[in-house]
Amino acid sequence: MAEGEDMQTFTSIMDALVRISTSMKNMEKELLCPVCQEMYKQPLVLPCTHNVCQACAREVLGQQGYIGHGGDPSSEPTSPASTPSTRSPRLSRRTLPKPDRLDRLLKSGFGTYPGRKRGALHPQTIIFPCPACQGDVELGERGLSGLFRNLTLERVVERYRQSVSVGGAILCQLCKPPPLEATKGCTECRAAFCNECFKLFHPWGTQKAQHEPTLPTLSFRPKGLMCPDHKEEVTHYCKTCQRLVCQLCRVRRTHSGHKITPVLSAYQALKDKLTKSLAYILGNQDTVQTQICELEETIRHTEVSGQQAKEEVSQLVRGLGAVLEEKRASLLQAIDECQQERLSRLGAQIHEHQSLLDGSGLVGYAQEVLKETDQPCFVQAAKQLHHRIARATEALQTFRPAASSSFRHCQLDVGREMKLLTELNFLRVPEAPVIDTQRTFAYDQIFLCWRLPPHSPPAWHYTVEFRRTDVPAQPGPARWQRREEVRGTSALLENPDTGSVYVLRVRGCNKAGYGEYSEDVHLHTPPAPVLHFFLDGRWGASRERLAISKDQRAVRSIPGLPLLLAAERLLTGCHLSVDVVLGDVAVTQGRSYWACAVDPASYLVKVGVGLESKLQESFQGAPDVISPRYDPDSGHDSGAEDATVEALPPFAFLTIGMGKILLGSGASSNAGLTGRDGPAASCTVPLPPRLGICLDYERGRVSFLDAVSFRGLLECPLDCSGPVCPAFCFIGGGAVQLQEPVGTKPERKVTIGGFAKLD
Repeated sequence: MAEGEDMQTFTSIMDALVRISTSMKNMEKELLCPVCQEMYKQPLVLPCTHNVCQACAREVLGQQGYIGHGGDPSSEPTSPASTPSTRSPRLSRRTLPKPDRLDRLLKSGFGTYPGRKRGALHPQTIIFPCPACQGDVELGERGLSGLFRNLTLERVVERYRQSVSVGGAILCQLCKPPPLEATKGCTECRAAFCNECFKLFHPWGTQKAQHEPTLPTLSFRPKGLMCPDHKEEVTHYCKTCQRLVCQLCRVRRTHSGHKITPVLSAYQALKDKLTKSLAYILGNQDTVQTQICELEETIRHTEVSGQQAKEEVSQLVRGLGAVLEEKRASLLQAIDECQQERLSRLGAQIHEHQSLLDGSGLVGYAQEVLKETDQPCFVQAAKQLHHRIARATEALQTFRPAASSSFRHCQLDVGREMKLLTELNFLRVPEAPVIDTQRTFAYDQIFLCWRLPPHSPPAWHYTVEFRRTDVPAQPGPARWQRREEVRGTSALLENPDTGSVYVLRVRGCNKAGYGEYSEDVHLHTPPAPVLHFFLDGRWGASRERLAISKDQRAVRSIPGLPLLLAAERLLTGCHLSVDVVLGDVAVTQGRSYWACAVDPASYLVKVGVGLESKLQESFQGAPDVISPRYDPDSGHDSGAEDATVEALPPFAFLTIGMGKILLGSGASSNAGLTGRDGPAASCTVPLPPRLGICLDYERGRVSFLDAVSFRGLLECPLDCSGPVCPAFCFIGGGAVQLQEPVGTKPERKVTIGGFAKLD
């Protein structure tokens, strides 16, 4: 029993050691310089956040042709290595650029050349090719001297070396790989040297010869992170530049207006973020492993699917080959049959001509028949013989081959087929559809229309997705409602919620799979249920001047001669008559909405609502509308009456004329048909493509909206003590078209006097 427990304990220890070894081995990849593929030695942080050894960075800049931009030698621990006169014989010689390249670099602003002043208007910028991200990184004018050392990475490398090689030898930091074992260390140089390198970097007769050698160690590094510009310890972090700064950097103009925080705050915030992220990763190891298994399963399925795709392609190509082979056999058989038929006819013709030759049977027989002297017998035998001879003679005189030797009618035109075979390729998924915003709108239902881009592969069907955007966000991804397998390039979404904003998108599908989604389109639905009605022209003044369409959804006012005669007498203060048409439905409760389009060329049109009884009472007698030059008190807009009478107006109209909407200073200015608009308080706005009218019967309010953007134009009070119906008033020429309900949208357009109905 004890032996079993010991064996289990030993197995657990071995498994733990294997996991630790694997973890350390994996971490080693993060500690290798991308240039020398060795452990980092005094790494520098590039602006792209990658790291590179300082010596490697200098070598890279030297290979790029930058001379003297490797940094300040006196400020770096490995400064002796950057001096050519004191370079170790074990260090590789720097590859210098070719003379022509060096001359080109100098002329383009790199390095120092005669005539170039320090601090010129266009200072040079050092470009460093990052070996990790393969991108060009700008180091500024100072080059490597303006970069921070990654002291944290140095400490991690040191701890890693100590953990993987406890008691191992410390190697010289300045030797060419493979480095020798370090025998001495220098506290002031902050580096470990072998005997040869220590002598070279501490020559006799120099100040460095006074440095006291110590035992080799890897802990040579600054106590704190120093600012590369001012050589002071960094104390703050600039969030705007995402850079550590010292006290002197804070007061510089380059950081004015930037968000600067103490380094302690940045340390705590980043540490909390990193801790939470690491805790999340460690707490979801099962999820990571599940995802790895899923990816591995996806790889297996990819291999199987790829093999199946190869077999399908091979089978299809073999099928094409079989069809071609079958077609080839049938065509060759047809040619053989045609050839045999021609050869037979030509052979018969040759046999017939051979019978005409001297010595042939027919000629000899004819000669023998001519020797016959018995007249009755000669006539009997010569009659049939003469017929044969005459036919042969005719064939001889009108000779032509019985069949042509050409087979041009058997030529094949395979140009189209060759083009198709040349263009034979894998079927691509459809491209993202393009929403037709001119034909897409929301009314009683939502009508969505789209098209595929040119040169897009065809789509067998489409998927339409939509969702409301004005509902509280639910946790998790946004949930879309779908309409699958939509045929054609349009879709009808029924029963949308009123007063909402819907976002819609479409994607196509064919045998290759689903394509990309179209761009999202946002549609506003009407603020109230849509009221369906028709125009009723059975009553009202001057019905002969109103032309109503057959479907009773469009009306046009024809001015005619009476208006022309009246316009001629405008200076005398004459009155102009009003033409009115009402809807055949009255509203007695709830909220209702409808939309219409007004011809921009209309002279004067009023669109609105009113009490049915008041409308009939006012217009059965055909009252006159005041001329623009004659403005008596109508009794509806008097200031004294408005101050004493609080009754709601029976009408609410929006005035449109010559492509503009007239908006008064208040709702009362447009509340009545004969209301007076003060010129100083009125303004005009452009006429939108469609106008929307929303009637709230319970509240006694009417709102006029832009039916495209649903932007409010005007809100008026209304007397709703009885049935209220839509009304349209015309003064002069004009036209109005009710918007068609989406559910009963016709496929054709009806035009009345040049004014097209809404599509």
